[in-house]
Amino acid sequence: MKLAVITGTSRPGRATHKQSQWIINTAEKIEGVEAEHVDIKNYPLPFFNEAVSPRYNPERTPVELVQKWLDKIGSFDAYVYVTPEYNHSIPAELKNTFDFMTWELKRKPVAIASHGTVGGARAAMHLKEILSEAQAVVIPKFNAISGMSEVIDEQGNLDATVAANPWGPQGQLDSLLEELVWYSNALAVAREELAVA
Repeated sequence: MKLAVITGTSRPGRATHKQSQWIINTAEKIEGVEAEHVDIKNYPLPFFNEAVSPRYNPERTPVELVQKWLDKIGSFDAYVYVTPEYNHSIPAELKNTFDFMTWELKRKPVAIASHGTVGGARAAMHLKEILSEAQAVVIPKFNAISGMSEVIDEQGNLDATVAANPWGPQGQLDSLLEELVWYSNALAVAREELAVA
């Protein structure tokens, strides 16, 4: 399974990349999983301004940076979106990445990881709605951490005391990734069957 772990903010001083690295560190221990960090900081897209919806524009010719983003995001089998909560929602720049997409996530499994007040739950809720419109398959399990920047270091190591709690963030993440692999395997077969039919 080729997994994208997407850091959903490029804000100076952000901590989100630490949660992303922890997820990558955990995912890389699973046989058959190839995890890659996709940082939207490396894709400084312009504010969406296309006159026609990308999904319904057969004449569309995206600018180079947008095409680079579309090619990258479409190249994976499964995704974990990592978002902070800003003003009860996701960062505007993360929403902007979806506005440029067509069906790159269609029939592929996506999990959500969040942090912030109440674990970023309100951002996660909004992100689920956006992913549904992209026709991604949003898995039920999620990863939410309050006080994330205090319990995960720059190398993506979870505090040992926190990690020891089987019902804490590490157990939650392990369960999420197990479910994501299951969905990825099942949906890969279904997409192949659909392509042949």
